[in-house]
Amino acid sequence: MAMCIRLDVEAKVTTQATWSKASLIVAAIFLVAGLLLSSATVVHGGGGGRRFVRSYDEPCKEMRLYFHDILYDFSNSTANSTSAVVASPAALLRAAKNTTIFGTTVVFNDPMTEGTSALPPSLEETAVRAQGLYLYDGKAASTLNAWLAFSVVFNSTARRGTLSLMGADPSTATRDISVVGGTGDFFMSRGVATLRADAVEGFTYFRLLMDIKLYECYI
Repeated sequence: MAMCIRLDVEAKVTTQATWSKASLIVAAIFLVAGLLLSSATVVHGGGGGRRFVRSYDEPCKEMRLYFHDILYDFSNSTANSTSAVVASPAALLRAAKNTTIFGTTVVFNDPMTEGTSALPPSLEETAVRAQGLYLYDGKAASTLNAWLAFSVVFNSTARRGTLSLMGADPSTATRDISVVGGTGDFFMSRGVATLRADAVEGFTYFRLLMDIKLYECYI
């Protein structure tokens, strides 16, 4: 009888020890997961005491940037150009004597300036850059309608992160494209960017004035 009681007590002690170890393991897993989620939130810009703001009446952030595009056309140096044609109109269009640039696709890594419209001293080392592509989708010879998709990349001590923009770029005095997201200091940002031509020099250089208004952002 005493032997049975002792065995029963030992079994209970073993069971309790096993459950205690399992509980500690589960608690440790939840602790690590919580720390990882917390650090991820800070890294992506959603923590650090910042709060998410959504306002459709007044923007939560505004900025004005100048977008400089210098197209490589075989006559200028690759060191002095920031964009290049990677796809030309189809042979079928040329065979039909279509004189438009429909289908032309340009990839760019353009410098952007803030507060001044002048080109930066170095085209390669700027705190803000626009990286992406635009393609001409207008079939009429008299229009230069395009479609844009690019990221505005911020890399300075003041701001780090990206804004993602995309949308139609018709041949109008002003046009709006969507800010569909962001990272870093612009985590989960959304809004509208209004573009207008600020300077055009032939086919190789143009400068856009870009007013960005964010209506969803962390502040």
